[in-house]
Amino acid sequence: MPTYILIIGACGQIGTELTLTLREKHGGEYIIASDIREGSDDLMQSGPFEILDATNYDALEEVIAYYDISEVYLMAAMLSATAEKFPMRAWNLNMNTLFNVLNLAKEKKIDKIFWPSSIAVFGPNTPKDDTPQNTIMEPSTVYGISKQSGERWCEYYFNKYNVDVRSIRYPGLISWKTMPGGGTTDYAVEIYHKALSEGAYTCFLEEDTKLPMMFMDDAIRATLQIMEAPEEHIKERSAYNLAAMSFTPKEMAENIKGVLPKFKIAYEPDFRQEIANSWPSSIDDTNAQKDWNWKAEFDLQKTTETMLENLKNRV
Repeated sequence: MPTYILIIGACGQIGTELTLTLREKHGGEYIIASDIREGSDDLMQSGPFEILDATNYDALEEVIAYYDISEVYLMAAMLSATAEKFPMRAWNLNMNTLFNVLNLAKEKKIDKIFWPSSIAVFGPNTPKDDTPQNTIMEPSTVYGISKQSGERWCEYYFNKYNVDVRSIRYPGLISWKTMPGGGTTDYAVEIYHKALSEGAYTCFLEEDTKLPMMFMDDAIRATLQIMEAPEEHIKERSAYNLAAMSFTPKEMAENIKGVLPKFKIAYEPDFRQEIANSWPSSIDDTNAQKDWNWKAEFDLQKTTETMLENLKNRV
């Protein structure tokens, strides 16, 4: 029997690429994309699409029953910077969608869930370098609080109801295919666009703000890898630490100058600086490496080359 998969939030930065990758792998008809608005032409033309507000339990249950869905990837969320402006809307979106999916799994209407967490679960008292899997968290943002709460609920539903939910703590994500959606690490995508279009970029973080980052291809690969791993290999039922590279805006700018020598960068930190200050500089992902053989493929150099080459071709 084929497995039917539902992607919630399929039009977002991660959701778009995840949907297209899964369709390529399993066949378009088996991957049902959904969001509150329509997505790119590639997304809309490559398989089924449903307009769906996942905060509505009945509407979600109806789509799951109609397509006989086995797995759900819950990618809908309000990210860190936007969530600070709309705290209650962010909390309601981020938590209610998760409860709806967890409860459908509890009722045996779906078999497996992927729900993304984030480095935002960590806070100012977390060890900054090589942040371990289990440590002080104390997030200080609305987004981080919702993600840490979500991790606890995922673990609870696994322990109490044997719900097979899997999660990874994404670092900042970099992609040339889709624009970011209101996060604190968005500069690491914007900088490449501006480097090519204007030869200069004004960064909203200070030059020495070191944060964990990952190229989108690695993030998608990690997501598929954890979902395909045998159930007994998944030891962390809150969320796994995930790492690839860490760098500062200044280091990124220097890297870009290696390809575009005339590139200039300026710094005008805004409210996102405080959020970035509360997050780790680097992540220890030993458990993901050990449990399901995780290994990143993209470093900063490879990311820069891939970003600039593909963005140039789009112009």
